[in-house]
Amino acid sequence: MPHSPAPAAVTFRLATRDDLPRIVELIADDAVAAARTGEFGPAHVAGFEAVEASPDNELVVAELDGAVVGCMQLTFVPGISRNGATRLLVEAVRVDAALRGQGLGRTMMEHAHARGRERRCILAQLTSDKQRPDAHRFYRSLGYAQSHEGFKLPL
Repeated sequence: MPHSPAPAAVTFRLATRDDLPRIVELIADDAVAAARTGEFGPAHVAGFEAVEASPDNELVVAELDGAVVGCMQLTFVPGISRNGATRLLVEAVRVDAALRGQGLGRTMMEHAHARGRERRCILAQLTSDKQRPDAHRFYRSLGYAQSHEGFKLPL
């Protein structure tokens, strides 16, 4: 299935504190994430501050004509397995609902992969809720393989 090219004027940058309400809005803009994301508040600010303070995390926004239209968190995970390899963990990928299907998500993931290569990561990994079949098709179209079963335990 062919995909549309992303809007030409999309740019990427690290998020700032001022972007946080919009990022929370993007993340909460689906039925799966709305309840667990909640309304913008102090917990999101604390989370942002922790991400911003970590040299192994980047909260990235995609801008189009000066507006934040996408976001994602990139975490560079050093490890012992795979011969001491570092992995790129991609989380909280969101595209403004009005722009989905236009190639922006693909462009965002290409940016994420480029950042991973710059940080000498040997692979990119992510999780996607089982209730998101469209997202699964998208990630498979990028070459991601559903190679592992994920497990989560609330603490």
